[in-house]
Amino acid sequence: MKRQFIRSHVHINIHPLERWIRIIAGAILVVLAFPGGQINGWYLLGVIPLLTGIIGFCPLYYAFGINTNRWARVKVDHTKK
Repeated sequence: MKRQFIRSHVHINIHPLERWIRIIAGAILVVLAFPGGQINGWYLLGVIPLLTGIIGFCPLYYAFGINTNRWARVKVDHTKK
């Protein structure tokens, strides 16, 4: 039942391989943004791909109708409630 709820309410639009690439690249960028222990504003550049990779949802992909997840290539009607 829980899996059904997730599939019907969450739209994962990032392919699993792309998710791993985003997670790894985002983590590297976050680590590199803290040189010498000081906080650098550039860490946000790594946080965005890190979070979208963890969640599996990219708002920009959604806005432009892009879906790289081959297992969820069905057309989703977002006007239904």
